[in-house]
Amino acid sequence: MGVGSIFDGADVRAEFEKAGINTHFIPFIWKYVIKNPNCEWDEIPDLPSAAYSLLRSKFKTSTSSVDSVINSNDGVTTKLLVKLQNGAFVEAVIMRYDTRLGKYCGKPRPGGPRSTLCISSQVGCKMGCKFCATGSMGFKNNLSSGEIVEQLVHASRLSQIRNVVFMGMGEPLNNYSALVEAVRVMSGPFQLSPKRITVSTVGIIHAINKLHKDLPGLNLAVSLHAPVQDVRCQIMPAARAFPLEKLMDALQVYQKNSKQKIFIEYIMLDGVNDEEQHAHQLGKLLETFDVVVNLIPFNPIGSLSRFRTSSEEKVLRFQKILRGVNNIRTTVRKQMGQDISGACGQLVVNLPDEKKPTNLGVTDIEDLVSRR
Repeated sequence: MGVGSIFDGADVRAEFEKAGINTHFIPFIWKYVIKNPNCEWDEIPDLPSAAYSLLRSKFKTSTSSVDSVINSNDGVTTKLLVKLQNGAFVEAVIMRYDTRLGKYCGKPRPGGPRSTLCISSQVGCKMGCKFCATGSMGFKNNLSSGEIVEQLVHASRLSQIRNVVFMGMGEPLNNYSALVEAVRVMSGPFQLSPKRITVSTVGIIHAINKLHKDLPGLNLAVSLHAPVQDVRCQIMPAARAFPLEKLMDALQVYQKNSKQKIFIEYIMLDGVNDEEQHAHQLGKLLETFDVVVNLIPFNPIGSLSRFRTSSEEKVLRFQKILRGVNNIRTTVRKQMGQDISGACGQLVVNLPDEKKPTNLGVTDIEDLVSRR
């Protein structure tokens, strides 16, 4: 194991305390490194002399590097291939929005350009979801909290990041301690409040049970993808370990404690989970919750794909049932970055035979959080 990242917050604090150095210098160091990416430790002003020798011996300003940057044809999506200290790679995706486009409640929408970063928490993933490219990699290793934060550091040099979504490679709640520490660091020098950070999970129940206490105010998104257990197990093998009934019980408790909306992600697979009966079952399952359902058209993942994308007609009918019958706010995710394999479910390192359809606009996560 090499020297650690300066953004591994818990390790940095522990080393400072062990050396008798005041930890209030740490946020200042983080801010300096963010603004001066190629700096040497000696260039940071006004630190105790012991801090300089500790930093030189124990930490790097960055343990990862950007291997490549790929922009979508329309310029609104950028995929970063990030090389880690151990030689492995992860991907992060910047998605840019202009909130002034379109209208809200019949009036011009306020605001302006903003960027959301989709971030990875693991190399590969254990969950093995049949529709997801990352699952085809298998699980390689967890990222440290510093490696998670460094994706934000790299992206911040290309675009001003306003929101972060843990919807990249990996299951965030399976790397729980690193996730918690990374979010705490992000809320420091980056000044990202928890309400601007969203964590997506397949439903790791024991982690959901402690999430609100550890990260109050955080947005939770659940990759549900089916309204009944047997269908869910067919497309999400990990669902066998987290029965739907127990997952919904955990989400009830989470919502009662957090008083926050829960985001439900639902991928639309033709003939698998997109029929009218599935919409009615989903509406019944969610009737006691305060949720936003995000319907996600399936993105092909090259030769591994055995699914088809639901027709637009089916997607809109599904949405109409949830909205009209169950009064559930339901959006349809318009994909970004498909032409650079940066769309939902397409993040995988070196996957051959990737299809490259045209990319479209998308509803920003911030819009889902801020209004019902």
